[in-house]
Amino acid sequence: MSTISKKICLVGDFGVGKTSLIRRFVEQQFSDQYLSTVGVKISRKTVELEGVKEPEKLSLQMMIWDLEGHTKFKGIAPTYLAGAGGAIIVADVTRQETLERISEHIDLFFSVNPKGFIIIALNKSDMFEDEKIDKLLSNYQFEDQDRVLATHSTSAKTGKDVDLIFHKLAKKMVLPI
Repeated sequence: MSTISKKICLVGDFGVGKTSLIRRFVEQQFSDQYLSTVGVKISRKTVELEGVKEPEKLSLQMMIWDLEGHTKFKGIAPTYLAGAGGAIIVADVTRQETLERISEHIDLFFSVNPKGFIIIALNKSDMFEDEKIDKLLSNYQFEDQDRVLATHSTSAKTGKDVDLIFHKLAKKMVLPI
């Protein structure tokens, strides 16, 4: 089996659940205690890519960069984003201002990585009823940008669609066809 390594960044405002999504994906754990990320924290997880028709199985070591979400950090964010094959842009469905800044985060990521891919995660979806989440999902689609793969409602607390977003991004970065 061959293994390749790719850098993925989680980007979004403070308190949207970036660290919690990573912890759910990497460690299968969740904590209600909020710990603010200072600078950047890097986690690793190796996944086997399903459906890859290669001579041998392919696995991907994901280098997951958890970027601080405070506004003062925006000036140095491009340095941390450099070299990433993909990003998960995270917004908190309970805070409208985080949803409104999704486009800014998309623009920032693509200004540094124009060939990268993005998935949007509308996190904390367990806090709203399905009808409201469905409306948010329809309002935050980015079909006009072909490198924004999808928008998903996620919950680090319940695990809803957490593995899906990481696996979907990983597969697209390795097999962009």
